[in-house]
Amino acid sequence: MTVQLYARDVGTGTPLVLLHAFPLSSAMWLAQREGLACRFRVVTPDLRGFGGSLLGDDEPSIDAMADDVARVFRRLGVQRAVVGGLSMGGYVAMALCRRHPDLVRGLVLADTRAGADTDEVRATRLRQAETLEGEDSVRVLVEEVLPHLVGPTTFRQRALIYGRVRGLVQATPPRAAAWAQRAMAARGDAFETLRGLKVPALVMVGAEDVLATEEEARVMVDALPNAELQVIPRAGHLCAVEQPDLFNQAVAEFTTALARTGE
Repeated sequence: MTVQLYARDVGTGTPLVLLHAFPLSSAMWLAQREGLACRFRVVTPDLRGFGGSLLGDDEPSIDAMADDVARVFRRLGVQRAVVGGLSMGGYVAMALCRRHPDLVRGLVLADTRAGADTDEVRATRLRQAETLEGEDSVRVLVEEVLPHLVGPTTFRQRALIYGRVRGLVQATPPRAAAWAQRAMAARGDAFETLRGLKVPALVMVGAEDVLATEEEARVMVDALPNAELQVIPRAGHLCAVEQPDLFNQAVAEFTTALARTGE
């Protein structure tokens, strides 16, 4: 089944396609749409099953999610774009680079990992997927997933942001969350894709991220032929939500430099 993703499309200029984290939706990119659409064309799809997008009946697969995003490019008439992905969105962005490299003008990877899951992480994902299909579904997301999404600084000092993230987590359709967990559990190693990347990359990580660490970010930078690292202070796993001004500034500088060189 072909799934047509719902996508917000604002602004003009160099296209910037941003792929959201698990278990959120493109609503997480509000500060990016507000802060970057004055300079770029910002496209923020809801990945399948999340937000306004249907889940469909395909087997769980990050590759299927990447193909969905490629169809958004065609539907919106976007030839090439700077593609940014945070967490799960980073997995999808890396799969897009492997399956549809002609669409990617530059790559932004935030709070994500190129390695496959360890056995322990995979087992946790599959257990959570099972629970998400039961009656206690939202509790799993709020009690097990939410605490790791923001850093301690945000938890202590940014009550509005934490409350917004909690609301987005609570709004997640359980079936979509279960499907996505299985898709992430089944994904392979992406280092070969990174080593073969022909376009510049920006790797970003929250200094307080415990899910995708600074060490893992540095390993990705080492694998990429042309990459820079930006560590975002006082941010956890959702650096774009926790520190939107710093995130936006880094992405704007990266995208502007790409447009200037005509990459």
